[in-house]
Amino acid sequence: MPTTIKRKTAKAAKTTASTKKPLSGKKATKKSVAKKSVAKKSVVKKATAKGPATSSAKSTPKIAPKIAPKVVSKVVSKAPTSSGLIAIGGAAPDFRASDAAGKTVTLASLKGKPFVLYFYPQDDTPGCTVEACEFRDNRPKFAKFGCPVLGVSPDSADSHRKFDAKYKLGLTLLADLPGDNGVPPIAAAFGVWQQKSMYGRTYMGIVRTTYVIDRTGRVAARFDKVKVDGHADAVLAAVQALG
Repeated sequence: MPTTIKRKTAKAAKTTASTKKPLSGKKATKKSVAKKSVAKKSVVKKATAKGPATSSAKSTPKIAPKIAPKVVSKVVSKAPTSSGLIAIGGAAPDFRASDAAGKTVTLASLKGKPFVLYFYPQDDTPGCTVEACEFRDNRPKFAKFGCPVLGVSPDSADSHRKFDAKYKLGLTLLADLPGDNGVPPIAAAFGVWQQKSMYGRTYMGIVRTTYVIDRTGRVAARFDKVKVDGHADAVLAAVQALG
């Protein structure tokens, strides 16, 4: 082989070998970083294709369902108790009493329409005033159902007049005056004249109770040991349920 050709071949082989030498320094680092970046992007793409990874720390919190506010007054449906309360479906006892204007009201005079009969201890006391004012504020709603609201306590008609005028109640308040035995007859007939206690002393008195009487004169709903806040709304719902 001629000398010139040998030299060219050797030079070519040397050039090829030099191109295959590993990179060093900054060039090698840049190439390594580039490879890692490509690999990381590949992993991210695969994860994205499969959907987001679940994590207990980042999971969407469960929202607690809204709880309906509790009705303050409870409708009681049960047989008559030893106190003589009238059971749901039972016939309302006949009664006769005078209202604040001196008009006589009887069970017969209310026949054919639903009505509310609520018993309270005393005129113009804190709880009784709140209860009466709530019935006053809801009076137009009761009127839509043709349902009068009657309050009953052992107070006199004169006391009822003052109570009504002071708070502009516009309610029918019946004077259930105690007899010779000291017992108010309507309260006793409806079972709400019961033994009570306060500060270690026991006595007989009105246990705050409300009856809803239907058009036939029977008890459609009864509310025992009434808590006055929100009570009128609960009674209105019971009247509305009568249709």
